[in-house]
Amino acid sequence: MSELFGTLSDGTEVHRWTLERAGTRVEVLTYGGIVRSVEVPDQAGRTVNVVLGFAGLDGYVGHPEPFLGALVGRYANRIAGARFELDGRVYALEANNGPNSLHGGSHGFDKRVWDAEPVADGVRLSRVSVHGEEGFPGRLEMSATYTLDASGALHIAYEAVTDAPTVVNPTNHSYFNLAGHYTGNAGGHQLRLAASRYTPVDTDLIPAGPSQDVAGSRFDFREARKVGSGYDHNFVLDKGVTRAPREVAELHDPASGRTLTVATTEPGLQLYTGDHLSEPFAPGDGIALETQHFPDSPNRPDFPSTVLRPGEVFRSETVYGFSAR
Repeated sequence: MSELFGTLSDGTEVHRWTLERAGTRVEVLTYGGIVRSVEVPDQAGRTVNVVLGFAGLDGYVGHPEPFLGALVGRYANRIAGARFELDGRVYALEANNGPNSLHGGSHGFDKRVWDAEPVADGVRLSRVSVHGEEGFPGRLEMSATYTLDASGALHIAYEAVTDAPTVVNPTNHSYFNLAGHYTGNAGGHQLRLAASRYTPVDTDLIPAGPSQDVAGSRFDFREARKVGSGYDHNFVLDKGVTRAPREVAELHDPASGRTLTVATTEPGLQLYTGDHLSEPFAPGDGIALETQHFPDSPNRPDFPSTVLRPGEVFRSETVYGFSAR
């Protein structure tokens, strides 16, 4: 089901698509591919929205930096120095995060209005990112398909082709609070990650050196424990890149009994505890679990490649499952 959600200052209409199946109700906006809400029941059957979001379009336009629920790209996370070399040519990007490029630039995928068409149990968003958009090479035809399966899990499947060599690394930037949005700090949630290594970062949150073992450190979530705060780090998933989504994370709220599981084809996951969230939210009100290739991969040949070439098809899928116990 689709309905008008709002109108941008240039007159462009933004629509809201509502998906509902097996007790899960999801709203997706054509602006930024935003997941505006995910309503799921707790152990007593009480249903609330478990992702941070705004009631109207003005909230998203007026507060772009948290990337609430957005589809970010072309390149999620950071590229050091806002530049990279590909096939002997250096490409300069917008430096929108200090000296670095973040989430595709200040007018990335999250600020664009996407075309939408219905599919079975969901909606397919698509757009063409022209050559040179935010500095990235190649004409990129991109789609993101949001569907609910028979269990009520939300699938987001990305697909892209290009006419010139480029880099691609999209993700969804939802902040989860399984007690419900506007219920306060989510740091007491229990988190488990299937990641034995993480990528340490410098003061600009750019990967510094090789990945490190999580054993004996605050980055060890191999056994479930409270999330706390102070995280904006990429975890190297033990499974690596896979053709089909495999479960890599579980987030649990003891008070409501709600549990979120994350399965993905991606090799990394960025844990961000929302320490810089601001009004109308507060630091720590939501936890982002961004499935991805690693930050700054275009400048790190030792990381899994994000290069897409003509004739190839980029595919990635992440599944968010919900239950209560």
